[in-house]
Amino acid sequence: VQLVESGGGSAQAGGSLRLSCAVLGPLYGSRCLGWFRQPPGKARERVAAIDRYGSSNYADSVKDRFIISQDIAKNEVYLEMNGLKPEDTGMYFCAGDPSGTCHNFRHWGRGTQVTISS
Repeated sequence: VQLVESGGGSAQAGGSLRLSCAVLGPLYGSRCLGWFRQPPGKARERVAAIDRYGSSNYADSVKDRFIISQDIAKNEVYLEMNGLKPEDTGMYFCAGDPSGTCHNFRHWGRGTQVTISS
């Protein structure tokens, strides 16, 4: 299984960016896809996740600003980021959890950089 992120870049505070992740290869059945980020000099943190049935959850820091969605037919997951803040800066990773529990992410993309200026 390979996950390939795209859509990162630079934006000003208050702006928006949309990340995409293509899942290449078999990640069948119950599965969960998520977005994580790693700010500079900090540990990786979970941003949002969505299971195959569309149930999603978010980190408190991004609730009401970010929206995770998926296209099951295309095997893609997206992260719409609005109201961006400088603290949203970091490397964003797409991840896949074949168990579907959203707590066992085993497949990871290489990441896409997001930089937000004030």
